[in-house]
Amino acid sequence: MHTITLPDELSYNPILSIEIYNYQSVKEISKQQILLNKNTFSFLQEGTKEVFFNNSTHEISNSKFLLMKSGNCLMTEKLSSLKENYSSVLLFFTNEDVFEFIKKYNLKKSTNNTYYSMYSFNYDAFIKRFVYSLLDVFKLSKEIQAKILKVKFEEIMLYLFEFKGSDFIYSLIDNNNNEVHKFKQTIESNKLNKLSIKELSFLSNMSVSKFKREFEKHFKSSPSKWFQEKRLDHAAYLLKNNSKRPSDIYEEIGYESLSNFIQAFKHKFGLTPKQYQSN
Repeated sequence: MHTITLPDELSYNPILSIEIYNYQSVKEISKQQILLNKNTFSFLQEGTKEVFFNNSTHEISNSKFLLMKSGNCLMTEKLSSLKENYSSVLLFFTNEDVFEFIKKYNLKKSTNNTYYSMYSFNYDAFIKRFVYSLLDVFKLSKEIQAKILKVKFEEIMLYLFEFKGSDFIYSLIDNNNNEVHKFKQTIESNKLNKLSIKELSFLSNMSVSKFKREFEKHFKSSPSKWFQEKRLDHAAYLLKNNSKRPSDIYEEIGYESLSNFIQAFKHKFGLTPKQYQSN
């Protein structure tokens, strides 16, 4: 699969550190490999969006918007059922912009050391007006755009800081050099997501062969066996605690047929899902 690099493959202006793009599409994509060269706000307008990062996954409708750190992600875009299109206003900005913002407003770190590569936020009246104002910026000259976008970037960051604190800001520039920790975090965060080895390799920024070597080194198992064990454990939890039927969950945990799920479950637990549930 071709990897799309953003914002480079849009109408990218390398002179601007902060830029906007009004993205429109009538074509759906599924788990498209995306390399974000800049941090990105995605203000979803029409359709739905699902994004997988190394340590977080979000699925949103147009009642929410996303903030995504630069890096590798998998992106699914689905058209709205009403208008049969997908649209999102994208605001790109660099780490340098974040550093300048933190310095200008003297923002302090919280005691929280858990940062994520992606955050979702709900729209409110202020954010909706903000997005409309971004669309008006397109009508201006490039020189004036650059100056106004600097102000608009600070506006949205200050507004979110008022209600969300500084964690999401510092997450954008967090440079955790512990590669083993990042690799394990990618695996643990996506263990119940139906991702292929190739897709997980991409999120880990590795070749498939290196991914398999690193996986067996740190998890003492092959990827296929480890993921199957985790998903069957999750199935057992759902059967016992959520009173779900086997036919309700087999696809959710990554099996293409109910019979294959029952066979694998019985091999691990010595009971069929129904027997396990009533035991």
